[in-house]
Amino acid sequence: MSLIFEPQAPVLAATSTGEQFPVRRIFCVGRNYAAHAREMGRDPDREPPFFFTAWAETVVPDGATIAYPQKTKDFHYEAELVVAIGKTGRDIAVEDALDHVWGYATGLDMTRRDLQLEARAQGRPWDTGKNVEQSSPLGLIQKAGEGFDPTKGEIKLTVNGETKQQADLADLIWPVADIVAYLSGLYRIEPGDLIYTGTPAGVGAVVEGDAMVVTIEGLAPLNITVGPPAA
Repeated sequence: MSLIFEPQAPVLAATSTGEQFPVRRIFCVGRNYAAHAREMGRDPDREPPFFFTAWAETVVPDGATIAYPQKTKDFHYEAELVVAIGKTGRDIAVEDALDHVWGYATGLDMTRRDLQLEARAQGRPWDTGKNVEQSSPLGLIQKAGEGFDPTKGEIKLTVNGETKQQADLADLIWPVADIVAYLSGLYRIEPGDLIYTGTPAGVGAVVEGDAMVVTIEGLAPLNITVGPPAA
């Protein structure tokens, strides 16, 4: 068999065991902290969660410098807890959902906010605002069972040392087990899937040279720098 071109190599993420985690798909949960829902002009009542997706190749590791993307003047950070799926499942019960989780990590959902809001106002998909090259920075994935509690603990983001986002995982409208269970009713979740679980209030824009640090109690921090515009 001959190929027209070589397929892209899999995206591999570092883990606490020293093994590499092959990334399959990325699912992101929208408006999963009440205060952030309000700052985005939405009602934070516990309605069913909604998801948008991103390419696996948007993942970049801790320590990366990401290019400021094209066609935006409002590039926003969103600090998030990331769930790494390690076991296939469909229509999973909430009480069984965490059995499907391989591990957890700090993450960022970088957003071309101007393009997202323009699309939202017109009732269009958010892809151009959300599914952007290098927009899913990911910290070290810590294996479940190594002492991290996904139901509580501080989540914080700083830009150039100044705290911009600070909340607690207990503030999640839909906690991890509920998210995994609900998503498995929409799709068969698979090993390699990542779920970005939503961001607290305090989102804002960054510019070239800004240094972001995401910390979640019990997980390795994520350090990302904004570089020059994309070539």
